[in-house]
Amino acid sequence: MAVSPPSPTPVSARPARHGAFHSLTVAAVDRLTDDSVALTLSVPRELRAEYLHAPGQHLTLRRRGPEGTEVRRTYSICSPAPGAAGPALLRVGVRLVEGGEFSTFAHKEIAAGDVLDVMVPAGRFVLDPAAAPAAAHYAAIVGGSGITPVLSIAASLLSARTDARFCLVRSDRTAASTMFLEEVADLKDRYPDRFQLVTVLSREEQEAGLPSGRLDEERLTTLLPALLPVAEVTGWFLCGPYGLVQGAERALGALGVGRTRVHEEIFHVEDTAPSTPVRSATAAHGRVTARLDGRSGTWSVEDGESLLDAVLRNRADAPYACKGGVCGTCRAFLVAGEVRMDRNFALEAEETEAGFVLACQSHAVTEEVEIDFDR
Repeated sequence: MAVSPPSPTPVSARPARHGAFHSLTVAAVDRLTDDSVALTLSVPRELRAEYLHAPGQHLTLRRRGPEGTEVRRTYSICSPAPGAAGPALLRVGVRLVEGGEFSTFAHKEIAAGDVLDVMVPAGRFVLDPAAAPAAAHYAAIVGGSGITPVLSIAASLLSARTDARFCLVRSDRTAASTMFLEEVADLKDRYPDRFQLVTVLSREEQEAGLPSGRLDEERLTTLLPALLPVAEVTGWFLCGPYGLVQGAERALGALGVGRTRVHEEIFHVEDTAPSTPVRSATAAHGRVTARLDGRSGTWSVEDGESLLDAVLRNRADAPYACKGGVCGTCRAFLVAGEVRMDRNFALEAEETEAGFVLACQSHAVTEEVEIDFDR
């Protein structure tokens, strides 16, 4: 179907497009642990406005393969949020995943001077320091590489708001496997009265501090009230493996923390049953109307096809990264019709209740469905 082009706007005023990639040069590759590295990316002056980001957002990196294939992976930005001019540098943490195509590439092949395809920032696991109330007190519970976005959130908040406090409860396997150890220690040195750090190692005893072991629901329910006034915390950020995040969510619920004060981001989910129960069968045939970057189109949806795949057949610039219901890059507003989502580990309850869906996990239940990526 033919679509109308968007109205032209001056380049300086044009906002970043959904899913837009640009080529960025790798400025540095820093070894964090035996199985993790930090990639620092240089942002040309003319692109800095497009890479403005809120604390906690992520980047999608793309590697092109033979015959037009590509691999996309999402990594959170660990550097603090930039000023209004945009960032000259962006830094992300990459942990090696067994069998992971992109993480193996990052660890073994990427070097300073290489050029990578990098999507503009996305994600809603964020904190706006300017919007925080007076004397705000935030807390985070993270596991492993879940420290990455929270490092940006904590550093940005404490730098921008001299009246704010932040408590970080982090869980790692061993001290040697702990990502951004120096960066977190630097926060403690700079803000000793406003930054509280609690470290738990699951497979190694510490000389001082808490005993080793997993941070599960039972342990957190006992630990958190001993660390800080749970009821007075402005907002909670949970990030890491699915099991840790779910256990922390249940512990906070048992301690009386309202769901609206809890924000979650899951880095990895093992193959599980769909998180959203099947409510009805999908439509045998259907059409999807999608709005993206000011342009709309209507296309057929093939049997068993997700809405995202139907849009991608016609709009290669549709935003996506993991296609597993985890990163939330393909979030869209359901304007009309009914869909079934197979999995949802990215959208919070308030978002789904407001009408947002993950296009990669959504299948048409009604013959006509309309979604809007621009909302």
